[in-house]
Amino acid sequence: MEGVRRWLQALERGLDRLYPPCCVLCGAPGEPPALDLCAGCRQDLPWLSRPCAGCGVPLPAGAVANDLCGDCLQARPCFDRVLAPLHYRFPVDRLITGFKFHRQLATGRVLGALLAEVADSRPEPLPELLLPVPLHPQRLRARGYNQATELARQLTSALPGVRIWHGLRRVRATSTQSGLDRAQRPGNVLGAFAVNGTLPARHVAVVDDVMTTGCTLDEIARVLKAAGVETVEAWATARTPPPPGSR
Repeated sequence: MEGVRRWLQALERGLDRLYPPCCVLCGAPGEPPALDLCAGCRQDLPWLSRPCAGCGVPLPAGAVANDLCGDCLQARPCFDRVLAPLHYRFPVDRLITGFKFHRQLATGRVLGALLAEVADSRPEPLPELLLPVPLHPQRLRARGYNQATELARQLTSALPGVRIWHGLRRVRATSTQSGLDRAQRPGNVLGAFAVNGTLPARHVAVVDDVMTTGCTLDEIARVLKAAGVETVEAWATARTPPPPGSR
């Protein structure tokens, strides 16, 4: 397996020489680790510096490490940690929209590389498995690909020893969460996910493109813990502040 990884890395280096990477935002030459992003645009991204220790929501100025938002002071979510390093605002919203709805897979590679860099620099141990948030088969056929799976592939290529597991299934079609109000969101995803078979790990991360209210990831974490997983992390490239009192 390590030989295959080295061969793929050598192939990527050869392709980079033939087709030099360029920044997806400004067109300047790209630089590691994201490659298709230049150093200036990377620095200007809206990095999330004060996340809630429970759900990752951006906290106001003056917050310190391990502070909790109002929602998490009342009830912590089922997942144990959140990794969502960017605010969902320009130009991150543009990048995610292009990746998710317009097949801009190069943009997905940039987002995955940034997420992998932050994950690998944390003091916490990496999860054993990555579980992409699954699409319902009808939506997957319509879109043609699952953006969460593409992100997970990029992450596993950058994080040695971490694998993808595809045993998480969406067993019920759901409405888009953004079109629902606060009271409707938890019920919309309740019972929508199931685990297929026995999970071969006790520490996993669920991967999605953007975390909005967190209801979907919370429901998945509940299902995974009922299946015997000890630690569930929620990974997304960006975090959107939820409406007050919602998750």
